[in-house]
Amino acid sequence: MRTPVTERYPLAFRLYPYVKSPDQTAVTPIRHKVVVAGGGPVGLVTALDLGLRGVPVLVCDDQEGAGLGSRAICFAKRTLEICDRLGAGAAMLAKGVQWNVGKVFHDNRLLYEFNLLPENDHAFPAFINLQQPLFEKFLHEAIVKAQSQGAPIEIRGGNRIDVVVRHEDHVTIDVMTPDGPYVLETDWLVACDGARSPIRSMLGLGFDGRVFEDNFLIADVKMKADFPTERWFWFEPHFKSGDSALLHKQPDDIWRIDFQLGWNIDRQKELQPENIRARVSAMLGPNVDYELDWCSIYKFQCRRMDKFRHGPVLFAGDSAHQVSPFGARGANSGVQDADNLGWKLALVVHGLAPDALLDTYDSERVYGADENIANSTRATDFITPKSAISKLFRDAVLQLAETVPFARTVVNSGRLSMPCTYDGSPLNGPDVASFPARTRPGSPCPDALIGADWLLHLLGGNFTLLAINADVPTTFSAYGIPLSVLSVSGRDNKALVERYLGHATRAVYLIRPDQHVAARFEHFNAKAVAAALGRALAKELVDA
Repeated sequence: MRTPVTERYPLAFRLYPYVKSPDQTAVTPIRHKVVVAGGGPVGLVTALDLGLRGVPVLVCDDQEGAGLGSRAICFAKRTLEICDRLGAGAAMLAKGVQWNVGKVFHDNRLLYEFNLLPENDHAFPAFINLQQPLFEKFLHEAIVKAQSQGAPIEIRGGNRIDVVVRHEDHVTIDVMTPDGPYVLETDWLVACDGARSPIRSMLGLGFDGRVFEDNFLIADVKMKADFPTERWFWFEPHFKSGDSALLHKQPDDIWRIDFQLGWNIDRQKELQPENIRARVSAMLGPNVDYELDWCSIYKFQCRRMDKFRHGPVLFAGDSAHQVSPFGARGANSGVQDADNLGWKLALVVHGLAPDALLDTYDSERVYGADENIANSTRATDFITPKSAISKLFRDAVLQLAETVPFARTVVNSGRLSMPCTYDGSPLNGPDVASFPARTRPGSPCPDALIGADWLLHLLGGNFTLLAINADVPTTFSAYGIPLSVLSVSGRDNKALVERYLGHATRAVYLIRPDQHVAARFEHFNAKAVAAALGRALAKELVDA
């Protein structure tokens, strides 16, 4: 039974209080261009991206803001770059705890440490730790600023979607509010309504994969501590509070501690404050003063929908795919869903690209989800071996890792979230084999310092021609789309040369609006660039 919409959930921030809308008294249902279901990180990023691209978008959320509890805390570099393009990155970076280094322990021994961003010239660190309510708050602040500048974004709190009927070219939605029900219509519905997605259930769609039986306890504690801002992970920790443990620093003197509890636990017993404190005190020591801030026990699953697009209904984030928390792949991959979808849906809505472009949202992000699920499952199987042989292998690897560097590549305490490279995407255009592999078509653009600014900031969110030591026209357009042109010099810019030129002397890149490489050339050729743009718009899929 669903909680009545009039019953308020505990909120960290009441960002969009319920206000009665004219739609609720309309004689006939009002038709919207895009409705986003869910005001979590993925829903807010989707709405912000669409609104900044001039697409009218309505967000419906059954709550009125960000819920209590840290929940997701590790936000990856690529997520921060996306949020920066949308106007929220600077606030997140200023508040978040920045980190690049992690350490892996076995029992009471440090096995090794790793640096996730050993190279210079990046605007953002590998990760920040930031509580999810704050992440949502900064996104909402960016939305409010965008609204003040004319972005057509509306958020309706206390509006719960109860019924969805999919038609060939639109969707009918029954919405429940504190003032009763009403009906609206939308050309497009983006379901960002979480792992238990009511919309997925309403449409009778599957969600297949593995369910893991291990239980994990999250204990967010408030304390003053001198631990460095690093990710610390223990296999079989010496403090005997669980089979594995994780320690992370968050803003405002909050520390995230994860304990692996195993199978068949007494959930109520484990959540009793005195039992949580016993585990935390064993880890931190008897003389450390702390307060319990938020606690939860979770199991996890690695599952996804067969398809993320079902006609005018598109699924993103946890509603489309779910992974274990090892590697911080949940919220980060969901934000990348929104990043992939926003520009495509905007071009289709504006009549600048065929409907087939949205099919590539499905194919590219299914590819990304499979990559995340594979990495997440491998991490889970290493951290929680399911047989005596698996545990023997795991322990042998850990023993070697302390002194033998190659063994460290096998240790898997959660391979941390990396952006997906869309190898094999139908949108990928021509390539130059001698250019660096890291910037091949389908890959996300790595940042670099350009004068006093950053490359990704200069690229923005449009189709862009990036010319390095190459002659290009100052303006260029094809298929009704004007391309931004960014011409830069590689002279004395080691990072730019290494990441985009390699041993070449010049290059021309066609960059997608989500800052993934669409194609690259040795020099500018108008016909070749136009053809690559047509491919990136899925024109070839229609012509074929």
